[in-house]
This record gives sequence, structure tokens and C-alpha cells, in this order.
Amino acid sequence: MCRGLQGVSWALMLWGVGATMGTAWASLSGIVPEGAEVERIATGFEFTEGPAYDRHGFLYFSDIPANRIYRIAEDGTVSVFQEPSGKSNGLVFDKDGSLLACRHWERDVARILPDGTLKVLADAYQGRKLNSPNDCAVAADGAVYFTDPGYGLEGRPSEQDAEAVYRLAPDGTVTRVVNDMTKPNGIFVSPDGKTLYVADSEECIIRAYPLNADGSAGPGRTFADMKSEAEGVPDGMTLDEKGHIYCTGGGGIWVFTPDGEHLGTIPVPEVPANCTFGGPGNTTLYITARHSVYRIELLVPGLW
Repeated sequence: MCRGLQGVSWALMLWGVGATMGTAWASLSGIVPEGAEVERIATGFEFTEGPAYDRHGFLYFSDIPANRIYRIAEDGTVSVFQEPSGKSNGLVFDKDGSLLACRHWERDVARILPDGTLKVLADAYQGRKLNSPNDCAVAADGAVYFTDPGYGLEGRPSEQDAEAVYRLAPDGTVTRVVNDMTKPNGIFVSPDGKTLYVADSEECIIRAYPLNADGSAGPGRTFADMKSEAEGVPDGMTLDEKGHIYCTGGGGIWVFTPDGEHLGTIPVPEVPANCTFGGPGNTTLYITARHSVYRIELLVPGLW
């Protein structure tokens, strides 16, 4: 099981705002520049999640309990993009530049246009309401894969027989592709479209599933075991153009090779929930963590 605060020296992990990456993280030397800092760029929120960077230089993120989607401009200005947000969690931009949102309270996946116009894309499977879509990823063919744990039910009964992963096809068809996880959460599709990665926040692992030509998933395998004594669980994930995988976990952002080797962890002052790339050159890693949003400049550009 995942662990909490017991047995960890937070003197090494809780740097405070503006903490500097030191020589202890030499294994990340090709990824994190010498002297790089984790910088807090906004704070005062209830629970931040689901960061997504658009083509116009805005970072969008969810504040789930506040029922809002915020955005941060390049000059640091924070504004409300949508309220209420349906208690949105994971956000991602599709190829057309529209924002896709996994909305806990509404129990759906919706497309939000720049003017705020909203269209529900998926809210049921086999005629029964979804649990509470959590995070989503867009594949090269335009299909949307999303996780559906029960975190956002808030006492409402589940109509599904599993906390599963689904594929929303471009024609609107919803199919279940993974049903062997406890709490599927963060998700992404490999750039070549051949592998689906899903974080299980309760089992503290990342699983990898081969994707078939029709978009269905084959039998999965454990890609990484992220059990830790530090507070934090596998949740949101992203990756860079060299195939390194970045996943929230105990103590910060865990960085893996494409083969699942844990290279090291980027400590974050608050427990992180999600991360994404953005900024000029797409080399800024943005991190949503409890009450704040952080960023750190890296050497390798992200893919999204």
C-alpha cells in the first residue's frame, strides 16, 4: 500500500519556495539544470489539479473543491476561466485547441470551447452513469482515453461494476479498455500510440497496456512500483521528447526512463497531484500541488 509521512526526512524534501536542485540529484543531471529552482507561481487555492498548457501561452488548471477552472497568463496573472466547472479534475487540449475536462460532479468528459461553450462527450457506459472521470489523454487518432475511479462520487451510488479506463472514439463510442485496476488515475498514451500508461493511486504503481490497432488494450504489466514512505501517490503524469516519464508520487515528481527505471525525484514543497509541460520551448514543467502551482525549468522539452 502507499505510505504517508512516516519515516521520511522532510529536511531533504521540503525546500520551501525557490528551492535549488543540488548535486544529490546527479542522476537527473541531463534533465534538471544545475541550479534549477522549483518556483511557486500561484497559491491560495483549495486543491489544484489537472494542469494543461495551451498554444497561446496560458496554463489552465482545476481547483476541484472550489468548482473552478483557472488560467495563468505568461505575466503571472491568474483569472477564473470557468465557474462552476462541474468540479473538474484532469484537463487536456485536443488537436483543435479545445479544452477537454474530466468533471467529477457531473460524472462526464466534456469539451469546453474558448468562449466557455460546453459539450458533453461521454457520461455513460452501457446505459449506466460513469463514476467520476478523473484524467484523460488524447491519442494520435483523436480518441480520448480516460480514467473513471469513484473519488468524485461524494456519497452517490456507483452505477458501474468497476473503476475502469475507457476509450472515447472520435465517433463518440465509449468502450471499456481496462478493468483490472483498483483506483485508475493519471493516464497518457505513448507518442507512437502503442502503449497506454495508467497510474493506480491505491496500489501505488504505474501499469502499461499494449494498444491494439482498434484502440483496445491488451494485458497490462507493472511498469513501475512507486511505494514510498513519503507522502504522495502516483497520480498525474506527463513525458518528454526523450521518453522520460514524470509522475507525481511520494516526495515529489518521480522521473523514469522509458524502460521504467527510476532516475530520481524532483522534490516539491507541497504534495503534488499532477504535472504537464509548457512555456517557451515547452521546457517548463508545471506542477499542481495542494494549494499552489509550481514550475521548474528543465533541459528536455516535453511532448505535452
